Parts: sequence; C-alpha cells; structure tokens
Amino acid sequence: MASVSGGAAPSNWPGERLGLNREGHGSIARSGRRIAALLIDFAFCYVIYFAFFFENPFASSIIFFLEQVVLMITLGGGLGHLLLGMRVVRLDGSYAGWWRPIVRTLLLMLVIPAVIWDSDQRGLHDVFAGTVLVKR
Repeated sequence: MASVSGGAAPSNWPGERLGLNREGHGSIARSGRRIAALLIDFAFCYVIYFAFFFENPFASSIIFFLEQVVLMITLGGGLGHLLLGMRVVRLDGSYAGWWRPIVRTLLLMLVIPAVIWDSDQRGLHDVFAGTVLVKR
C-alpha cells in the first residue's frame, strides 16, 4: 500500500528507511533527549557568555556556533549530545566531517529548519547537512 507522501511505504519506526536500529545503539535519538541536549548546550554557552561577554549582543550566538561546530567536528556532538549519549553522523554512520557540522549548526541557529521534521524525526537542518543524530 502506497502512502500519500510520494508512494514510499510507511516505516515502522523512525530511521527504518535509513537502515537504523529501532532502539539502542545507532537508533534515532528521540525528541526529549534532543531538547534536553539543546538546553544543556544553551546553559553551557550562557555561562561563558555571562562570565566573559555579557555586553556583546552577538557573543552568545558566536559561542553557541563555536561550541557546536568545534565539538561536533572533534568529538561527534555538542556538549549536550555527548552528555546524553548521542552523536551526529553521516547517513552511513561515518564521521560527519568538517563542513556538515557547519551547515547543520547554521541551519539550527535559524530555528525553523530544526523544528520541521521528516518521518524519520530528522530536522531539516540534518536533512540538508546529510546527517542524523543517533544514540551512542
């Protein structure tokens, strides 16, 4: 039976069409964990902003961008991702590289791409960057 969204069969769980596990290691990180990770990142960046750059209106955005990109390139995820057992990878499960974290973070900072999800629970920032946020 074809679905209304282009004829593809509906998946049984988020990530099935991508070849990801239903649960556990390598499965799609769910929304609660993602939101908690984002709040951890915001708190971490705010502490740095408040301690050193409180008068600069652009500093908080720059700190968030650098935290996300540097940690994603070097460790596979932002501080919140790492603390909550997630990582950002390419669709084939390999290292995201250097340009994907930059594109992903820029789109995340625009907010709208991050709140529009596909059936695999990937935000448009992940879709456009060719990445997926999975459990470690």
